[in-house]
Amino acid sequence: MAYKSHRKRSFAKALTFRIIVIISDITVIYLLTRKIELSIGITLATNIASTMLYYLHERTWNRIGWGKEVR
Repeated sequence: MAYKSHRKRSFAKALTFRIIVIISDITVIYLLTRKIELSIGITLATNIASTMLYYLHERTWNRIGWGKEVR
């Protein structure tokens, strides 16, 4: 039986990970700048780009058989 992740699973993983990172980023940037608007702006810009890149990275790795086992 071959194992394959669906696109919805990859998207859900990317989304939940991004939520954690967004909270962390806003907190760290705010502690450094003490400016909430700047913290939110920087966080949104970088995390939108990162989410798209993570999704593409996940889908690419899903096509690579190296390191996978059939269970």
